[in-house]
Amino acid sequence: MSRQLFTVGPVHVEQDTLQAMTKPMITHRCKEYKELHHGIVEKIQKALNTDMDVFLVGGSATVMIEGAIRNGVNTNSLGITNGSFGNRSIECAELNGKTVEKVQVPWGMAMKPEHIAGKVTKDIEAVHWVSNESSTGVFSDSVALAKEVRAQNPDALVMVDAVTSAFAMDLKVKDMDPDSLVFGTQKALALPPGMAIMLCSEKLLEKAKTVPNRGFYSDLLKIKKQADTDYALTTPPVSLMYALDYQLDRALKEGMTVRYERHAQMAKMVRDWADKKLAGVFPEEGYRSNSIGVLNRGDLDFDTFNSKLKAKGYEISNGYGDVKEKTFRIGHMGDTTPAMVKELLSAMDEILEE
Repeated sequence: MSRQLFTVGPVHVEQDTLQAMTKPMITHRCKEYKELHHGIVEKIQKALNTDMDVFLVGGSATVMIEGAIRNGVNTNSLGITNGSFGNRSIECAELNGKTVEKVQVPWGMAMKPEHIAGKVTKDIEAVHWVSNESSTGVFSDSVALAKEVRAQNPDALVMVDAVTSAFAMDLKVKDMDPDSLVFGTQKALALPPGMAIMLCSEKLLEKAKTVPNRGFYSDLLKIKKQADTDYALTTPPVSLMYALDYQLDRALKEGMTVRYERHAQMAKMVRDWADKKLAGVFPEEGYRSNSIGVLNRGDLDFDTFNSKLKAKGYEISNGYGDVKEKTFRIGHMGDTTPAMVKELLSAMDEILEE
């Protein structure tokens, strides 16, 4: 049985978007591919209001989160975390042989400049964090964090995981001025999984020249050389790129400000419902995600509730990580609309009444 996805990802994909993937296959070394690649890069830059390099790599976003660390850190980094995916960023660094100074922020709380006061020492080469923590629904102020990093150590690189925030919330990329900002296709871009996208700074590329053992697949210098001629380093998912191009046109036509407002409206609907029907939402007020609602279960039997919801044709997400047993998650991003969220909440109401 097919279900309407209100999951954290992959998310609901519209039929016309899927149809865009059915164009005839082309090789990734032909003129038509160059035009496709170039157009996608220009549209991402326009949508996110940036002139940074845009790198397109087949795989999940994790490949480029790891790639940023491999290319930008010889020895020492600082990892800020307030959830499972911040922990994963730290794990990526450590498994690549880096020494990571860790800043642990309580789950449900936002990462703030005061948490890293005095910690970005001269030996710290990069600071990395997740802008929108999927396990807790917390959206931290990455602009404020980036400014604090550079106030302490102007040489430190800023590496941001924007997997569930890019194209759902205004990241103010120019103000943040990240050295790497990574996201994927299967979240707020409302596409199937399969491509990682990185915004990359000149500063990171220069640092990469000094870092050995960058590997091959995520070597930013190799990727940059190919990207400058509108090619990918290795074979990209061409069909997915057709759909990405289509979705970028959709986002630009809607207008990014309108898109961000739509996500904020959906988030408010879910929060208001949680306050009225359950025990509210998990993250602290003022720092709540507009793409993911993380709701407190209270005494709700989630497994039974979720089974009945699936029977009605809807799918949401369980809790994750350390708060798995006391929360559940609703994804409201991409091409999901307030009308669709209203239908979901109505179905949830029916189940609670039963």
